[in-house]
Amino acid sequence: MSKQTFTVLALLLVGVTGCGSATVSATGKPASAKWVGPTLPSPAGGTIETTIYYGPWQCSAAWMTRCERQCASQGHALLGCIWLADIKGDWHGRFAFFFPAAAGGRVAITHCCCDYAKVSDLEQRRETWENARTGFRNQWGREFGAWPQTAGRNWPGHHIFDLLHGGDPTAPANVLPVEPEVHKVINNAYPACYTRGAPWSAVGPDRPYIDQP
Repeated sequence: MSKQTFTVLALLLVGVTGCGSATVSATGKPASAKWVGPTLPSPAGGTIETTIYYGPWQCSAAWMTRCERQCASQGHALLGCIWLADIKGDWHGRFAFFFPAAAGGRVAITHCCCDYAKVSDLEQRRETWENARTGFRNQWGREFGAWPQTAGRNWPGHHIFDLLHGGDPTAPANVLPVEPEVHKVINNAYPACYTRGAPWSAVGPDRPYIDQP
């Protein structure tokens, strides 16, 4: 995976502006976990800081509708939707070379549980990821800051489009570092999501969490 690939991913993750007010609640529970990366040079100039807020949450009406369209476009039916996390980018730089400027936005990381068939090469996909994992973490670190750890142990890399149903083991936009306990919760949610289980088949709030410093 090249630096250019991850740079494109970084720009996609932080290039969505105006989403914060549609994501963060004024009241309610904080995110189940939060990771704040270091301040790094931005590919577009200035500096960027990345923050990840973790669910999982029920998908809002907008995300559920988007999933319905995605599944239908692929010839599948929607079974459920999981809102896994929000990635926030805060950019600081200068406008017109002189004036201090700041911008940012959030992008929701969701998974559409369409009625995909289970793959027959799951072990091969897992092996592909295991062989690429160290290099993937190193490349992530060059773009976003060191891969998150707890007590010196790396967080798991979660495949957003899961391997069991055909997800790419090493696609940059398909792997997200997730705090270990939250990862267990997310992994337990996937089987329910693929069987129209509660709460993933129901629409959730537009603003599922509060933003705490």
